[in-house]
Amino acid sequence: MEPNVKAREAAKTIDALITPSLLLDRGRLERNVQRLAERARKLGVVLRPHMKTAKSIDVARGVFPREPGAITVSTIAEAEYFAGHGFRDMTYAVGMSPVSAKRAMEICRRTGADVKLLLDSVEQADALADVRETTGVTPSVFIELDCDDHRGGLKPDDPRLLEVAERVVAAGAKLVGVLAHAGESYGLSTPDALVEAAENERSATVRAAETLRAHGHACPIVSLGSTPTAHFAQKLEGVTELRAGVYMFFDLVQHGVGVCTIDDIAISVLATVIGAKPEKGWVLVDAGWMALSRDRGTANQQLDQGYGVVCDEKGRVLEDVVVSQASQEHGILAIRNGSGKSMPELPVGTRIRILPNHACAMAAQHDFYSVINGESPEIEARWERIRGW
Repeated sequence: MEPNVKAREAAKTIDALITPSLLLDRGRLERNVQRLAERARKLGVVLRPHMKTAKSIDVARGVFPREPGAITVSTIAEAEYFAGHGFRDMTYAVGMSPVSAKRAMEICRRTGADVKLLLDSVEQADALADVRETTGVTPSVFIELDCDDHRGGLKPDDPRLLEVAERVVAAGAKLVGVLAHAGESYGLSTPDALVEAAENERSATVRAAETLRAHGHACPIVSLGSTPTAHFAQKLEGVTELRAGVYMFFDLVQHGVGVCTIDDIAISVLATVIGAKPEKGWVLVDAGWMALSRDRGTANQQLDQGYGVVCDEKGRVLEDVVVSQASQEHGILAIRNGSGKSMPELPVGTRIRILPNHACAMAAQHDFYSVINGESPEIEARWERIRGW
């Protein structure tokens, strides 16, 4: 075993961690999970959490403390990982290819899981016949809907909707419903706009389901969700399940949208000060884009957070200090443009935390979480993450 791995495993407090290192605040995670679970109950829908952000069985067990429940995944590797931990009801919410569909059905065959596929074309639907014949498993399939011109999917009133449904059935697969994702909600920033986006997502998805039912397709599942619309939906009549993923951790993009506060953000990267350029107002740290990711999701928001907001070692925000630049293994801390603040004293060796622009992207740079709780320096646990595709 490599010495660095031994050191990370032995760390009992954050000051013993080799930096950069990914921290997860358990208290904030639990609060975020409970918040959306309660909203789903009040709205009368099943919450199918998306595990693409956390990619961790330990996080999943916090979401489902009694037994594995219904989840969403973004890779076949995730599906295999969670199937290996007892999860049986999964939606693979990425448009299928023939190869990915066969891989998913092999997981179903080996484990007894139901991994539902997603498609939006007759070509994908026709490929299901070979998938079924090759694996001996009947695929369960969603038709993807485009409710806001954000990604793939069919418009609810597209005549191809019925053609794709008929080809799914003709291929011997099971059409289980429709699925939408209001991705354009990430570009909004007012409650009224988010409520409107949530209602548009709901009405578009329900309309498509009703069209399919009118032509003889049962369409039992009506699935929608993005973290912003999940938190701002006022009603979900006609919807059966709600999906969201980044809500477990939140991030600066979601803060900019207006979904969470800074104090809700559950992950951060612990970094160490390694130098300074006082004449430029810079402080250098050992966390660059390999640790933080290159995500600049706040660049077009009202408040640009650079490559992340900087906190002290206990997680308290250093006002107007951001990671202004990032190279592979270096980050440059600076005062936000237009601020009248001065850079705080951060001598070499000082530990700081950096909050993520995009929690999914930051977490993806790391193999595990060091679990903490609030300002305590104690590490409660080490939780591994799944990576790859």
